[in-house]
Amino acid sequence: MALREKLEEDIKTSMRSRDQARLDALRFYKNAVLAVEKEQKKELDDAGMIEVAAKQASDRRDSIKAFEEGGRDAMAAKESAELVVLEEFLPPQMSPEEIGKLIKDTAVEVGAASIQDKGKLMGKLMPEVRGKADGTVVNEMATEYLESLA
Repeated sequence: MALREKLEEDIKTSMRSRDQARLDALRFYKNAVLAVEKEQKKELDDAGMIEVAAKQASDRRDSIKAFEEGGRDAMAAKESAELVVLEEFLPPQMSPEEIGKLIKDTAVEVGAASIQDKGKLMGKLMPEVRGKADGTVVNEMATEYLESLA
């Protein structure tokens, strides 16, 4: 089943079961997809929808962190619930060990030997992990790896 069909079915199911929190998260995701389609003037395929879901999930993680730091636990819980729904539309996430191995392999491939080569490394790395890992985590791990080489 294509992601678009899954999204539509999940919206219908949530409406029938009166699961308002899930319905809100799904509608927010659908609206984000429609906004990107309107901007690009074309219908998104599964890869495009995954990209939108990954961006939405990243935004949720940032919001959760900000709400927790600000002591707004109710809002953090709401964002966490929405994040769980969005993660259903993402491929399985990479483990830190998998990310670390990919960083090392890619660094060798592009010849990254110091922090000055980070742009080269990230340019090759990010398309490979898009949707499968949080970009912030990958960025931090790549920085740590390159700094350890010095």
